[in-house]
Amino acid sequence: MSKDTTIPPLFTPFSLREITFKNRIMMSPMCMYSAKDLDGTPNEFHIAHLGARALGGAGLICTEMTQISPNGRISLGDAGIWDDKHIEPWKRVVDFVHQNSEAKIALQLGHAGRKGCNPLSWERTNPLPNHLHWEMLAPSAIPFGPDTNAPREMNEADMASIKDAFVSAAKRADKAGFDMIELHCGHGYLLSSFISPLSNHRDDIYGGSIENRMKFPLEIYQAVRTIWPEKKPISARISAVDWVKGGNEIKDAITIAAMFNDVGLDILDVSSGNVTHEKRPPLTGLFQTPLSETIRNNIDIPTITVGNITTGKQANEIISESCADICAIGKGHLYDPFWSHHAARELGYTEPWPKQYLAANNFRENNDRMTQ
Repeated sequence: MSKDTTIPPLFTPFSLREITFKNRIMMSPMCMYSAKDLDGTPNEFHIAHLGARALGGAGLICTEMTQISPNGRISLGDAGIWDDKHIEPWKRVVDFVHQNSEAKIALQLGHAGRKGCNPLSWERTNPLPNHLHWEMLAPSAIPFGPDTNAPREMNEADMASIKDAFVSAAKRADKAGFDMIELHCGHGYLLSSFISPLSNHRDDIYGGSIENRMKFPLEIYQAVRTIWPEKKPISARISAVDWVKGGNEIKDAITIAAMFNDVGLDILDVSSGNVTHEKRPPLTGLFQTPLSETIRNNIDIPTITVGNITTGKQANEIISESCADICAIGKGHLYDPFWSHHAARELGYTEPWPKQYLAANNFRENNDRMTQ
């Protein structure tokens, strides 16, 4: 009997514009708070962290949310691309990925908005001292939570400055060699806080209806698309559902997707929640995949799904059942840098390992150590 050589859907190539990903697995963006000297500069940690996951077989590697300005940081340890000095260190990361793997690499661009002035994630038992705070900006002067400072409501000059900063950051990302960029429009950060009615109480053209609340994020996208190379795609991550009464619901997410699709966004990264200090309800399983599926089935736009995907079988079914076009794996990649190779083995598929690691093909778990 001949061996089945059918490629699992998860391991089929996928193209956006002129960029082709070798499979449908993405390392999800996750903040590391490890920038050098607290000035936004990526360092050897980022090469090791992102490079290991590229060697591990993911088709697309995405950086953590990388800030467009110092005042756009979540914490003092955030990675940045607000200065030309950041180009070369990011280029070292990109070059390592390109020279040592078949992976593509994306840079997630963002601004923390009213979620800034936080300690490093592992030091958050105590607030950041006041003397280390910076000015936070948001669509409205509404604190993120009861124990956080109020941001300043943005005026037209602030919005023009933020737009310029996104454009400059995207230009630097291209100089560093990134294959793709993603705009972070979710999780309550600046662009997300324009989209959600929970955080946007403006009475001008940028507030009120969902169409008005989307106006500034769309302006950012269009400004960035103008200078970003035509052959390279752009993604946007959204919170499809706010999970808080009075916030955005799935019908709003469909509208958001349609508006992004109308201006040419290449793919939508569908997450949810985190727009206020109130936590998402305790949801188990692939709770965000139906959001991706609903958007994909209502709007002709590719989607990325993220959240609680733990096995290759789950990810493969998501792709085969047309719930999404790419699966973003976050915590799984922290636990196992070679998640993609192990998913391939789980599905009975041989995904080529890096030439330095070819011996791993002969490794067997469950006490069957190695075949010689």
